[in-house]
Amino acid sequence: MTTAHPRATRTGPAGAAAGAGGATVWLTGLPSAGKSTLARALARRLHVSGRRVEVLDGDEIRQFLSAGLGFGRADRHTNVQRIGFVAELLARNGVMALVPVIAPYAESRDAVRERHEANGTPYVEVHVATPVEVCSVRDVKGLYAKQAAGEISGLTGVDDPYEVPGTPELRIRTQDRTVADTAAELHTFLTERGLA
Repeated sequence: MTTAHPRATRTGPAGAAAGAGGATVWLTGLPSAGKSTLARALARRLHVSGRRVEVLDGDEIRQFLSAGLGFGRADRHTNVQRIGFVAELLARNGVMALVPVIAPYAESRDAVRERHEANGTPYVEVHVATPVEVCSVRDVKGLYAKQAAGEISGLTGVDDPYEVPGTPELRIRTQDRTVADTAAELHTFLTERGLA
């Protein structure tokens, strides 16, 4: 089940259809929600249709662009703004930037959206709305187990806040669905809006 927001339909600065150029698709959600898996599956579909695509993986950004930043609110905000800057730059230059990054705070996500809007760059926020109970079972990186054992703290959605998007362009529920199914749904959504 999905919900869509009408903001998804956009045009570029000269009124050209957004699909003629790039766009940023920001996939936000809890750890182990399936953001990166969905982004990579969508990237494969877009490559087949000849689109230029980059996946801005949160872990890679942390390693190469945001090394030294912690996980407090200010550092998380800085990290999200850096990723948002790179995504907008890519999208403005004709690349479909897929961004599977938690971005737990609405203020940070809104700032990224505003940067895109200021430059006339198409932006879509996708909430990968997997419940924490499902994420903790998936536990792709073992974070939930470490948090439960007291080895780490500040886990988003458990002992650190995650502000659920109120009006994302699309809300995708991944539980009890295949990756192919959710990727097809997102691809269809973008295609219908001239973004894929």
